[in-house]
Amino acid sequence: MLNASIVLYKHKPSEIAPLVAILRKSEVISQVFLIDNSPIENTDFNMLNAHYHFTGKNSGYGTAHNIAIRQTIEQSIPYHLVLNPDIAFKPEILSEIEEFMNINSDIGLLMPKILYPNEENQYLCKLIPTPFDLIFRRFLPKSWNEKRMEQFELRSSGYNRMIEVPYLSGCFMFLRTDTLRQTGLFDERFFMYPEDIDLTRRIHRQYRTVFYPDVSIIHNHAQSSYVSIKMLFIQITNMIAYFNKWGWIFDNERKIVNRETLKQFK
Repeated sequence: MLNASIVLYKHKPSEIAPLVAILRKSEVISQVFLIDNSPIENTDFNMLNAHYHFTGKNSGYGTAHNIAIRQTIEQSIPYHLVLNPDIAFKPEILSEIEEFMNINSDIGLLMPKILYPNEENQYLCKLIPTPFDLIFRRFLPKSWNEKRMEQFELRSSGYNRMIEVPYLSGCFMFLRTDTLRQTGLFDERFFMYPEDIDLTRRIHRQYRTVFYPDVSIIHNHAQSSYVSIKMLFIQITNMIAYFNKWGWIFDNERKIVNRETLKQFK
């Protein structure tokens, strides 16, 4: 069994209802948590088949998901699914992932193949980033760092086989609850953006963190930081906090983990 959580911000119930319906069609879902960071409570969410929790403030992506994850841990539910609101998939994939995780107890975190609505790959399997990968490259012409980005996004894997990945996207994180008891939850110092990097690399220290392409989901990825100055500022501020925690130039763990990750493709 598993619980799932979706963080809301100024969403309408009609926007979330299809995803809740998908989750409820799965035979392995126990509870669906809707954690609302909006400025105003919307009691219409209580009409959905989910547990609605209004936080009263925009506490951040990871902090909001932690509210639900703590409930999963208290209930001794073996798995927790972190989801973006802009996700769609076939309900039966959750049973398939759960079965795979049951067989492979050394996997702490799994991400399936992520596709755009036109079914093109989203390259969301990544190395542990350097400051250049997350901040400085944004201000350079794309052609200047194309080869570096291909390596950073592990494109040589072909995205057609299971691989070990030290940085998996937070849009769909299938998490083992026992793992979170050991590694901790999302770091609440991060408002948004690097919380998935931080959690994946902490899990990667003790468990396998894998890309599992046998099942796929659709993600309507907006990349808001590329179109909003405000979101770009939030992203850069949080990336600075991330590198202050893990190291800017001197991050020996990053060097070792990335080297081992790339060995899979030689």
